[in-house]
Amino acid sequence: MDTIFNPLVGGLLIGLTTTIYLLSVGKVIGISGILSQLLFSKERFLPFLFIAGLIIGGSAYGILTEQTVAFPEARSPLLLIVSGLLVGYGTRLGGGCTSGHGVCGISRLSPRSIVATLVFMAAAIITVAALN
Repeated sequence: MDTIFNPLVGGLLIGLTTTIYLLSVGKVIGISGILSQLLFSKERFLPFLFIAGLIIGGSAYGILTEQTVAFPEARSPLLLIVSGLLVGYGTRLGGGCTSGHGVCGISRLSPRSIVATLVFMAAAIITVAALN
């Protein structure tokens, strides 16, 4: 039952959150854009609340539920920093991240977001296939 219930509730909550954010703030939700606002904008209160909510919500879920996926092995801090910078550059280059394009862009039938999401997914599939 959890294999159906958890993703269903998670998807509904993501949809509800993106709708509330769009109606209240007037912007499409995207994690990279919100993080950019937090780091570089004068308006930092709402982005801070959003990022804090992501961290607190994810941590609470991890603590309150039984985890069935093992933590990955430790990685080099330099590798993590370089990877993070490359992802950040890629989201700027692509005009957004998977959350912005995949969740909000596709629901608005944005051709740019549909193409971007297809490229994200194809790159992910090819990467997993190549590494496995």
